[in-house]
Amino acid sequence: MKTLGLLLVIALALAGSLAVDRNNFKTCEQSGFCKRLRALKPEKSQYSLNLDTVIVHGNVLTAEVNTVDTETEKRIVLWNYALKLSALVDGTFRVELDEADPLYPRYRTMLALDGEPKADGLKLVSNEKGVVTVANSQGHKVLITAEPLRLEFLDLDGQLAVLLNGNSQLVVEPLKVKEEGEEGDDNEGARGENFKSHHDSKPRGNEAVSLDVSFPEADHVYGIPEHTDKFSLRTTTAGEPYRLYNLDVFEYELDSRMAIYGAIPVMYAHSAKRTTGVFWHNSAETWVDVVNHAEGNVVSSLVNLVTGGQKKQVDARFMSESGIVDVFVFLGSRPKDVFRQFTRLTGVAPVPPKFSLAYHQSRWNYNDENDVRSVSENFDAHDIPADVLWLDIEYTDRKKYFTWDAEKFPNPLEMVANLSAVGRKLVVIIDPHIKREAGYFLHEDATDNGYYVQDKDGKVYEGWCWPGSSSYLDFFDPRVSKYYAERYLFENFPGTTKDVHHWNDMNEPSVFNGPEITMPKDCRHYKPPQDGHDGLASFWEHRHVHNEYGLWNIRATQQGMLDRASGQYRPFILTRSAFAGTQRYAAVWTGDNAAEWGFLAVSVPMCISMAAAGISFCGSDVGGFFKYPEAELMTRWYQAGAYQPFFRAHSHIETKRREPWLYEPATTALLRDALRRRYALIDYWYTLFYEHSLDGLPVMRPLFQEFPEEEDTFTIDDHYLLGEELLIRPVVEPGVSSVRVYLPGKGAGALWYDVDSYQPHAANGYFTQDVNIAKIPVYQRGGTIIPRKERVRRSSALMANDPYTFVVALDADNKAHGSLYIDDGETYDHKNNKYIYAHIDYEPSGITYSFVNENASYPTRSWVERIVIAGIQAPPKTAKLVQGDKQTALQMTLHKGNDVLVVRKPGASMAQPWKIVFSY
Repeated sequence: MKTLGLLLVIALALAGSLAVDRNNFKTCEQSGFCKRLRALKPEKSQYSLNLDTVIVHGNVLTAEVNTVDTETEKRIVLWNYALKLSALVDGTFRVELDEADPLYPRYRTMLALDGEPKADGLKLVSNEKGVVTVANSQGHKVLITAEPLRLEFLDLDGQLAVLLNGNSQLVVEPLKVKEEGEEGDDNEGARGENFKSHHDSKPRGNEAVSLDVSFPEADHVYGIPEHTDKFSLRTTTAGEPYRLYNLDVFEYELDSRMAIYGAIPVMYAHSAKRTTGVFWHNSAETWVDVVNHAEGNVVSSLVNLVTGGQKKQVDARFMSESGIVDVFVFLGSRPKDVFRQFTRLTGVAPVPPKFSLAYHQSRWNYNDENDVRSVSENFDAHDIPADVLWLDIEYTDRKKYFTWDAEKFPNPLEMVANLSAVGRKLVVIIDPHIKREAGYFLHEDATDNGYYVQDKDGKVYEGWCWPGSSSYLDFFDPRVSKYYAERYLFENFPGTTKDVHHWNDMNEPSVFNGPEITMPKDCRHYKPPQDGHDGLASFWEHRHVHNEYGLWNIRATQQGMLDRASGQYRPFILTRSAFAGTQRYAAVWTGDNAAEWGFLAVSVPMCISMAAAGISFCGSDVGGFFKYPEAELMTRWYQAGAYQPFFRAHSHIETKRREPWLYEPATTALLRDALRRRYALIDYWYTLFYEHSLDGLPVMRPLFQEFPEEEDTFTIDDHYLLGEELLIRPVVEPGVSSVRVYLPGKGAGALWYDVDSYQPHAANGYFTQDVNIAKIPVYQRGGTIIPRKERVRRSSALMANDPYTFVVALDADNKAHGSLYIDDGETYDHKNNKYIYAHIDYEPSGITYSFVNENASYPTRSWVERIVIAGIQAPPKTAKLVQGDKQTALQMTLHKGNDVLVVRKPGASMAQPWKIVFSY
């Protein structure tokens, strides 16, 4: 191995030399608040509702909650809290509990929600016998028991769907004045705690919050990414809880509940009967315990009971270091409903630029302009499509962002122009750590204007990252976000154009010499000034905002990219840190994986989980970031990546070069084939993301989303659906000649067609699919129509006006439907009705192409080259195209071996509606 340089050596050492060193990261026992709260198993809740204070107005119930001394017979009020229950649209409720008069304001997560949630109506049904009952406009009821406090959420049938504080684990630790000698001398001291060589001063003292949630009748719970275990969450009583704390975990381990780069505290519960969910709206370090009572004999550290597996219920407990209790309850009642409820709160991914859904080629690092040119030319020389080349940190002038290395990249504008000329884009990395070097304009400006995060003493915080000594921009300060956004203006970042997009990495934030390789929790962030607040009330600590830091980073990046071209062009941003709401700004990837089969396999449940948590634009480093993938693994990874939303090959600086043409010709051909499969479906991907922007549903879906009553699907996470049309079962095992495939829809007459042969398969659960190295099992659902473009070119931009092939897969009723979205692929003109969104419907009488929004139009030159109809039992004798006043007789070919009818060259324009009429 060649010399890596001091900082890389430091990073490798901190990370355990290419393997996770668990000693660098806390367990629950080492996290003071987790140890403290997890051990708390009260028999009765200390919280009580004051019934005399209940007020219902508009969509809100407010009341006073008291903590009482449960050890005495007398009711002695110790602390007062303000309870707020809000009814929101779509069967969503919000529960907030804060101190009535806190010593300092408690932090409320600011950026996760996409604006103010839309209100529903709320009416008081009754207030008697110690229970308050309210109902929303849909008829969902909430029963609030006064003593001990608990909240029951009923479905429309009056059945208990979600229960809060049923296990009496609600905790809001009140802020207290520091007493003499209160520092504490153990790991969970009230005013400070230690981890390894690091000391956390905890100036506000203990301020943790906790709440237990029960899901009666649930079979499984899902969500709370990002982790590397199964999509269906497992009982945690025998080990660590799931941890949500954004961390730079170098070559993270598999089958783990450890925290990694993302932290999205949303959980869904599902059974054949109903689907519900909760969103724990908190950006502090969070641990989540899960007990599935149907998993067998479990000893619950949550409720201190033993079950024999007879109780059908899943319990969860959320524990956060700070903040308030702020939880949204989703009453569903199907998977699609709860997924929509969450994205209605946190937003959807906007329609991305079309190129971003194509193939990305990256490496740490392409060496210089000649290297970039050579890579681009080699894609063309080997007839392999690619849309984007990427530059990692070495393109900069000695790790100073918004600069170029003048020797390696002396003419960046020319380099970008050469890529643009062949329809390609460039992505360059911009990290949030700023090199502390005299004369570096960004460091000088940040120092002079107070733009950096401060340490616990109010001085500029200094840590270590790739540039060496670094400080970190405080994006919570609006001045800082504005200044940072302005760095993306073309005049402030010479060498960039509209065809240069950005990658925000290391934004957990990563600090090589910090506790757990991140920023100390007692660092200080900007807080808007308020009258009468000074001292501890004048800033937020990093402990309050940690999981949001990356979100504020990418928000400012997006604003800068919008402003640089006066809001005309859609930006593409990739982020590593993720929180609720990230989807509004950026795509994500699964971080620093390795060229091992296990990392290929885990990319599937990781991205399914992300998609269910709102972030559909997800992928992994194809081939693995670390190590070198041999031919079989590389082939299988490209085949899998071709069917995941974000499709990028990326590799570590020390790995052997692995562009597709560097393998043996036979392997290169297989990689080319995988890439061509992706490009043939580029308009299908684009349509899926447009539809996500409308309805908020995941692009990459768990099987049970479409088949919610089919219990066999509830734990399948090595298969997934794209939209409702395609089922993907990647080959993630070495040396196999067959794989087990599950086709859902048993008992409903569902059909699935192999996309390679058009061979139909009845939905009968598992069957064995033969595979060879060229085969990845992909099936099109009967009753669907998928648009394809078969003329794959060097980049997707050059395919914009190419003709379409429509693949029609008939269901048992000989019907099918599909959709297609077309616009210019890069601007916001679609918001001004310059687009086409069409439905394609097949019935035995013919095919109809119609516009959903008749007021919208786009002057596409694309047309229909071919229509493939699979599963046709009684083919028509003649067909004619009707478009406008023109009628044209069409030619058809029937392939009897697999019941496929091909309508040849209809020539219909996609710019206006048309029909094909069959006669028999």
